[in-house]
Amino acid sequence: MNTSTFAEYHNKIENTGGDGNSHRLSFFIYFIPERLLLSFFSTMKKLLCAILCVCLFALSCAAADPYLPPGPVKLTSEGRRWARQTLKRLSLEEKVGQMLSLRYFTDFQNVDGDAYKQFRDHMRNYHIGSVVLTVHVDGPLLLKNPPLEVASMANQLQRDSTLPLLIAADFESGLASRVSGVPAFPDAMAFGATANPDYAERLGAITAAEARAVGVHWDFSPVADVNSNPDNPIINTRSFGEDPQKVGEFVAAFVRGAKSHGMLTTAKHFPGHGDTGTDSHLGVAKVEGDAQRLNSVELLPFTKAIDAGVDAVMVAHLSVPALDPDPNTVATVSPKIVGDVLQKRLGFKNIVVTDAMEMRGLTSLYPPEQGNPSARAAVDAVKAGNDVILWPTDLDGAFHGIVNAVKRGEIPESRIDQSVEKILEMKAAVGLDRAKLVDLEQVAHRVSRQADLEFAQQVADDAITLVRDNGKVLPLPSLARRPAADGTAQTQQPPGTRLVAIILTDSIRSDSGRVFETELKVRQPGATVFYADSKLAELLKEEILTAVKQAEKVVVAAYVTPVAAKQVMVSGKLVNSVGLDPASLDLVTQILDTAGAKTALLAMGNPYVAQGLAVETYICAYSRSSTSEVSAVKLLFGELQPRGTLPVTLPGIASKGTHVAGAPAPR
Repeated sequence: MNTSTFAEYHNKIENTGGDGNSHRLSFFIYFIPERLLLSFFSTMKKLLCAILCVCLFALSCAAADPYLPPGPVKLTSEGRRWARQTLKRLSLEEKVGQMLSLRYFTDFQNVDGDAYKQFRDHMRNYHIGSVVLTVHVDGPLLLKNPPLEVASMANQLQRDSTLPLLIAADFESGLASRVSGVPAFPDAMAFGATANPDYAERLGAITAAEARAVGVHWDFSPVADVNSNPDNPIINTRSFGEDPQKVGEFVAAFVRGAKSHGMLTTAKHFPGHGDTGTDSHLGVAKVEGDAQRLNSVELLPFTKAIDAGVDAVMVAHLSVPALDPDPNTVATVSPKIVGDVLQKRLGFKNIVVTDAMEMRGLTSLYPPEQGNPSARAAVDAVKAGNDVILWPTDLDGAFHGIVNAVKRGEIPESRIDQSVEKILEMKAAVGLDRAKLVDLEQVAHRVSRQADLEFAQQVADDAITLVRDNGKVLPLPSLARRPAADGTAQTQQPPGTRLVAIILTDSIRSDSGRVFETELKVRQPGATVFYADSKLAELLKEEILTAVKQAEKVVVAAYVTPVAAKQVMVSGKLVNSVGLDPASLDLVTQILDTAGAKTALLAMGNPYVAQGLAVETYICAYSRSSTSEVSAVKLLFGELQPRGTLPVTLPGIASKGTHVAGAPAPR
């Protein structure tokens, strides 16, 4: 544009009426070079697009971040609002599904395979609210899987569930109860033997941190049962002991530690399974005693758990005449026990969950000839006050049984709403309203930390208890190491140290005794080690007794721990037991009769195993964990002084609180 054109346009602006400013703006824009305008608008467009993309990305991350670092269990106002809004949009069928819990095995499954697709369809079609991760069993063997595989499967389940799942597990002894490659904590009774509730609180914290790392939010522990019955076939070392006050302290400590690190807890088995002689997996177990006894013993630990803020209570299939005299009912389906005692008298407001509905302690009360047993049991459990129905025998029957009971008016829908709102609030309390997946890259950083592995060993060391010591067996002499002429170390077997060890297990196929043998032979490579179970004890008896007679020292390690539905044959009859099988017991009896003065008996589990035996040197480790095996060997060779005290009474052997200091370590 030339100068004359510029002047003409300027005069036109000045002589034109209207808005002069707009004309001046037009004049300004008109005379800006076209290339500068194009460059300006192009730059602004790119800048605005960049800002918009950043904002959208930030908003999408905030709204859909799949990972959420766990914090303490806490229900926020936002979480409560989410629970109420979610409840409002659920149909009756969807609400009933939230009350049902299924088991899922953590072994590898192809997600396009028939087995997984069937489970996925069950989750969706029945609107399942929670899943319990567990493992397959091969005889006495638990087929555990590593942490990363468990976490991966938990994520897959969450992706395939419409609502976020509560994922639970039985982690009574930490993740090692169901997962491989994690800290091997001993059983609860070992913690009781340490007399240190702080250990239980730290166990709760470690279990919570590891569980949340692999996608588990809800632990079916601690065990609040008081093991006052030496013949109890299913609780035993799962209990912290026989003193109700101390059991309550350990239970409350575990709850505090777990909740502070983001894990939901469950006190079980209400109203107390410790004073029974029957495994409720096999039949109806009965708790005798009057109301005063129940209040002061069985119920006390549950009261302490509730005071500590426990998130759930699991109700057992127990007959408790003092609380409900009806001979045809058990606690699980008793409004008097669940509604009146637990919820009203003890004031428990959180989740009530049944024990597994497939157990004989319940199913024996619902014969098939009287109609659909799973439906009737599930309806009765809901009417009693349970919020979560665990592992119904017939999923379809339980689901439609509850739905139809609501439709015909037997169960008010408001009763269903109460349970589902609590379940949804439980999910929100662990952040499932915001994110439901775990970061697989973080598993290796949060599970099996060195400090946690060392703590597991410390607990086992502090728990091991010397109950009897005749002064003739302990400590076992370790190998002497002397320099050879070429400067290398050379071992020499000291005179009089021929050692024979007999490891008794439920099955020689298990890994029980393997760490024990390894640790033993590090110290005495020449030791002779026998493995025997119910099948081999009789076959090897003559050979073992011959070796025992020739030995200088003898160690018998009895690996006997509670196993669901375990039965042994006694005099031609199957007997529910947590003791040695008859063949193994006969072998131990003959060993002690032959060489009792030079024999140490180790209880790698059930501390009552020595009842009726003439044992002179007796050690209790309360667990068959690898850490307890290491501790037992260290004690045998005088490498640690026994610090544990008996948390239970051993009839005819020792009273609760017994502690023998032990022999001094060899110089």
